[in-house]
Amino acid sequence: MLKQIAQRNAEKLENNVYPGRGIVLGMSYDGTKLFQIYWIMGRSENSRNRVFVEEDGFVRTRAYDESKLIDPSLIIYYPLKNIGKYHIVSNGDQTDTVFDYISSGKTFEAALMTRSFEPDSPNFTPRITGIMELGGKNVYSLAILKTLGGDPNTCVRNFFNYEKPIKGFGHCIHTYECDGEVLPSFTGEPYLMPIPDNAQTALDAYWDMLNQDNRISLLVKTIDIKTGKVEIKIRNRHN
Repeated sequence: MLKQIAQRNAEKLENNVYPGRGIVLGMSYDGTKLFQIYWIMGRSENSRNRVFVEEDGFVRTRAYDESKLIDPSLIIYYPLKNIGKYHIVSNGDQTDTVFDYISSGKTFEAALMTRSFEPDSPNFTPRITGIMELGGKNVYSLAILKTLGGDPNTCVRNFFNYEKPIKGFGHCIHTYECDGEVLPSFTGEPYLMPIPDNAQTALDAYWDMLNQDNRISLLVKTIDIKTGKVEIKIRNRHN
């Protein structure tokens, strides 16, 4: 049953022209690794002018062509950082907020209570964030900060905590429900998606799922549950 649900959801994502930026957190089919999957998409020239670059275990976005960079404020950031047993992934500079709070002994939730959706009217793009804790009570958590029905006067902060991963599956959340002149925010809970056994297979599978006109960059990070060893795979539209 779960396999069928995840497959239907994968097909739905494949048919979604513009889900925006997305996160999937889960566990490999063999149960040995935790997975973090993150992608970015773009419709404007500025949004499409990006690549992922790995820096000592962190990943940041960088302009592919610096001469065409217009506004770096919402497109240049670290989507991937880790500290100790905590592994953070997000679609904006709230990665740094969570990193700083965890570093000072505070919580994931406390960090995001200080943040809101992005100030990119009229879309007011949600901030989506995930965290994994090796050996923690909640193995992973996802959060989305968004408007209340498009009204920027209210920020709704939803947190989803998963105590025990399911082998071969993960949970997906993305910024937009679908394409539109004004992009509608993601609704509902994170949904079930398939997780392969290795990073390269996941990279290939999720790249193929994303709309080929709008996909920009994709990363897959695996964390060995026993050893903590990390592997990161990246694919950029601009090589």
